[in-house]
Amino acid sequence: MPKMTTIWSDYMEWLLGMVNVGVHLVDKDGTTVFFNEKMAEIDGLRRQDVLGQNIFQLFPSLTNESSTLIRALHTGQPTVDQVQTYMNMRGKQITSINSTYPLLKRNVIIGAVELAEDITRIVQLNDQVLELREQLYRTTGEKNRSGNDTQYHFGDLIGSSELFTQALIRAKRAARTHSPVLVCGPTGTGKELIAQSIHNASIRRNQPFIAQNCAAVPRELMEGLLFGTTKGAFTGAIDRPGIFEQAHGGTLFLDEINSLDLALQAKLLRVLQDGRVRRIGGTSEQQVNVRIIAAMNVEPHDVIRSRTIRPDLFFRLNVVSIDLPPLCRRMDDLPLLMRHFIDKFNTLFALHVQDATPDVYAVFERHTWPGNIRELRHAIESAFNMLEENESAIELHHLPTLFQQATPDLSRNRICLEEVVLPDEPCNLPDILDQIERDMIAHMLARYGGNISRTADALGLKRQALQYKLKKFHLS
Repeated sequence: MPKMTTIWSDYMEWLLGMVNVGVHLVDKDGTTVFFNEKMAEIDGLRRQDVLGQNIFQLFPSLTNESSTLIRALHTGQPTVDQVQTYMNMRGKQITSINSTYPLLKRNVIIGAVELAEDITRIVQLNDQVLELREQLYRTTGEKNRSGNDTQYHFGDLIGSSELFTQALIRAKRAARTHSPVLVCGPTGTGKELIAQSIHNASIRRNQPFIAQNCAAVPRELMEGLLFGTTKGAFTGAIDRPGIFEQAHGGTLFLDEINSLDLALQAKLLRVLQDGRVRRIGGTSEQQVNVRIIAAMNVEPHDVIRSRTIRPDLFFRLNVVSIDLPPLCRRMDDLPLLMRHFIDKFNTLFALHVQDATPDVYAVFERHTWPGNIRELRHAIESAFNMLEENESAIELHHLPTLFQQATPDLSRNRICLEEVVLPDEPCNLPDILDQIERDMIAHMLARYGGNISRTADALGLKRQALQYKLKKFHLS
């Protein structure tokens, strides 16, 4: 039996050494009895230097109150997902998210184990951003602000399709008020561009505009980022305003709001209702005047059904709703968008590209554009990287491989000119081409009994593209 126990102990030590989570095990006196490689990496120490050492020898900055391991030994209570900032014996500052549990045998505490996830780098980057924002907040906190950290206005938004125009009209009207706005649309449709444009067309244009992606910060840090911290609130906490205070008088853009922790959603709702924030660890509240523009890249009914957003918060934010259509539903805007990006990259690359060839347009029209406007921008930028200085048109071989592989074989679809009645008089070529396209779609639609999927396959189109053309030619 003792032999079996030794075998399982060896396996357990091997397993704990393989996991991608730091594991620190101490006995009832706070002496380290196990310290895996991941924890050694997090703390910047060597395992052989740690084993047999007391917690306070390893981490001199910790105290009985601030050490979660010592707290577990003294109180027998676990601590879950607590952010902890401390110095190791070599003077290196570490920030981690810790969960600490007491170990009991017959109701007697015999040790404690701590599981840690390193977020030092994330916190450093986050602190740099907060510090820069705080400097801006301090230096532009007076009445007259000359900048608001934005670059987009309504004049920068390209498109004339019906769905996009409707979204733009709603956004422009929203700029006249102070009400919350909820912008919905797939990734890459320009939600932050809309938010910046609303801000810059409003009376808040000379006040701060702060954008924060709610999915980019660990939930344990998000509360302090939003509402600020007070010195002593937790280990390593300092007096610092949150982005609500920094955006006072201006606009706060919260992207991917549905990624926010549900408990934080409740606190956010309270701030929206009362207009007051309390820093973590603070005892007083501060009045803030902030307009909220929130955004999601999923359908509203999906997040409500999945309970990833509180219904009361959703309805509080959805005072003004703006739905940005995906690129596949606004293909009329493709030439305008391509012209815009070609002009932009001509300037950046010092080239003189006039346009793209017809087969490039054909491939682009067949593409489903899962990345939307952002994907189109990157495709054209990629093409510019492949262009020679003397070339004036984007061709298929300039495009990313994805588009080259999607190139249709047009030879089997070539139309014999003898079958087309060519006009003898001057004519409007676009109108004639539209009529030919309409007749071909109508013919195939009738041939397949109105079945859109089979018609789309027969024409070599995506279903969404065919639906767009059916609407364009009034065939639906």
